Amino acid sequence: MNWQTFYRQTLRDMVLWLPLAGVIGLCAGLTSALLLVSLDWATATRVAHPILIVFLPFAGLLVGWVYYEWGRAIESGNNLLIDEIHQPRAVTQLRMMPLIFIGTVFSHLFGASVGREGTAVQMSGALADQIALITKRKVQDRRVILMAAMSAGFAGVFGTPLAGAVFGLEVQALGKMRNNALFPCLIASLVSDWLVRSLGVHHTHYVIPSIPSVTMLGLLAVLFAGALFGLAGKSFAELTHWVAGHFKRIKYPPLRPFVGGLCVASLVLIFGAERYIGLGVPSIVESFNQPIPFWDAPIKLFFTTLSLGAGFKGGEVTPLFYIGATMGNALAPLLNMPFPLLAGLGFVAVFAGAANTPLTCTLMAIELFGAAIGPYALLACVVAFLFSGHSSIYMAQRWGSGKGRPITDDKAGVRLSDLTNIK
Repeated sequence: MNWQTFYRQTLRDMVLWLPLAGVIGLCAGLTSALLLVSLDWATATRVAHPILIVFLPFAGLLVGWVYYEWGRAIESGNNLLIDEIHQPRAVTQLRMMPLIFIGTVFSHLFGASVGREGTAVQMSGALADQIALITKRKVQDRRVILMAAMSAGFAGVFGTPLAGAVFGLEVQALGKMRNNALFPCLIASLVSDWLVRSLGVHHTHYVIPSIPSVTMLGLLAVLFAGALFGLAGKSFAELTHWVAGHFKRIKYPPLRPFVGGLCVASLVLIFGAERYIGLGVPSIVESFNQPIPFWDAPIKLFFTTLSLGAGFKGGEVTPLFYIGATMGNALAPLLNMPFPLLAGLGFVAVFAGAANTPLTCTLMAIELFGAAIGPYALLACVVAFLFSGHSSIYMAQRWGSGKGRPITDDKAGVRLSDLTNIK
């Protein structure tokens, strides 16, 4: 291909993807803004009326029944979208959008410990797939549309468009990124973030007052912390899947969140553990401002894996932020590092390990905390990525390349959920 043909093709691609990615970004921005406002209301209502935790089992039963009757084909959520990127089979049902939205609001209103990114990504993906259907896009274009939707949903709900752009590329295959989708993912992320902000929906600000200069001792401390963050991410992913496996022994699916909700509600009421339910944003903010108890991270991990494993809807990422930030806060005095810095690194690195997305999380750290944190963040996220092994909160991720050593071509493209069969 000569240079004239190359640039003509490039311009045609840009003309195609600029409006299409823009529409995807608008859809994601609207749904993300709606979700953020709704979850603010749900959280405020639950805090004002703590007695709502008593109804968590019944909320779980209702949501579980709705999914059992109308949402079995879409229950795998983010994993469904990742599977469709790799092996397109059928257009994602539009009902994914209202079902995951209602399920998430109910989860937060009544006190489950869940996140929100999964909801934003699924709502965006469901709408974007309808766009692919209406515009009669080919299979390769549909893959890109779904990646752009995942990017836009992530960017809209967290206010990090650069991290969002890379998330859609990085999350679908470990160690292998489809760079041809970078432009649509970036445009969709930028538009989504712009619309959320234009609508006056605000994101929580986490502040690191000062970031120390890079030193050898500082890098060694971050390297050690990154390994622990990776093990925490691995523990979260594996425990969530283990709990879900045990709840599947309950033959009637709607009863799973009922039983899980009963366990969560009972523990909260008995031990006064309201701090560990919902998103936990106040505790995350607190971890940047003052020392907090070391047990916050493991208790939050317990409540979140129990909630998600039982089938409550929402996502994993904000609870992972909570676990990472509080864990970093607790490690700071042991490593002689400022606790706001270690809280910020834990915030992104535990997620990097649990989701196998070190580049996404490094960009997120830079967007949230400033460019000065870049060297520390990249080291923490990469080490966490290495120490999390084959685990992932997204078991539909494909294995693109090894961690630390190459793998043979016949293993490439294997679903992470099947890696137990790989020696």
